[in-house]
Amino acid sequence: MPADTNPYGGVFGGWLMSQMALGAGALASRVGRGRAVVVSATDFAFPGAMAVGDELSVYCEIAATGTTSLTIAAEGIARERNGEATTKVCSGTFKFVLLDDDNRPRAVNEAALLANDG
Repeated sequence: MPADTNPYGGVFGGWLMSQMALGAGALASRVGRGRAVVVSATDFAFPGAMAVGDELSVYCEIAATGTTSLTIAAEGIARERNGEATTKVCSGTFKFVLLDDDNRPRAVNEAALLANDG
């Protein structure tokens, strides 16, 4: 939407980062089977431009697993509004820590990770 643009009319990089964080968070919660909070975000790149009205798809995969954390790589692909052309517009890495009901870190369940691969 126009409210999500930079002064030059392009889609604001911060909006793209937030969409990647939402996608990565959904994967972390699903695979971790519970609450997951982002603790770091790194390696952002914006190799292409996204125009207002383009469709954004966010693709995520688990890049690493720690004792209580999941590191997730995310990339955003824009599809032009009235066509099929696509452009990679953003990528980044998010680290999530899994939390229990008392907001304390909890162990990553290896069984859940194996189930996600299948």
